[in-house]
Amino acid sequence: MSDTAWLPLFPLKTVLFPDGVLPLRVFETRYVDMVRACMKTNTPFGVVAIRTGTEVGMTAEPYSVGTEAHIVEWDMPDLGVLLLQTRGGTRFRILETRLQKNQLLEARTEPLRTDETIPTDQTDHALAVCSRVLRVVIDELVERTSADPGRSFVNPFPEPHQLDHAGWVANRWCEMLPIDHDQKQSLLEITDDAERIVQVEAYLQQNGVL
Repeated sequence: MSDTAWLPLFPLKTVLFPDGVLPLRVFETRYVDMVRACMKTNTPFGVVAIRTGTEVGMTAEPYSVGTEAHIVEWDMPDLGVLLLQTRGGTRFRILETRLQKNQLLEARTEPLRTDETIPTDQTDHALAVCSRVLRVVIDELVERTSADPGRSFVNPFPEPHQLDHAGWVANRWCEMLPIDHDQKQSLLEITDDAERIVQVEAYLQQNGVL
């Protein structure tokens, strides 16, 4: 297996979902070097939620499923500090890891499969309800930001909006749900989009959002 098959990992106390927006402030030398290498080769790095450990210092133990992060914008306001805007790509499963001398964790990965299931009345209803309310959330956000154009703002819902896609709608809700990152990780690992959207609808119903 060539070195190009190894994906550099960025363990964080957060979960990145496909098509999600993740701003990052990068200052540790190992991750600054990693980001520079990714920008040079136009390749992603992997964002993985931390199972045990911390974001700074010794390498943390990550969960086995993560998401590729593609760099879409960057800035260096101060020497040695990179500000990134990243976008979630393909989910992956870690097959094997190795630790570089600079404590950067790399992994050999495979794409996490997505199960294709036949829609049911339950999943159709869950998608319709969650999509309708998400549309309201997006419209209200656009209205608020339009009223204050001078305010610094990172749009968490970049187009294209796929409001008819169960996976996309569920992922956007998963990003907003006030649950800890371990619970979000469990949602990320669900391979059936229909199952994820049903779980999201159940949470929103239980908490009076719907």
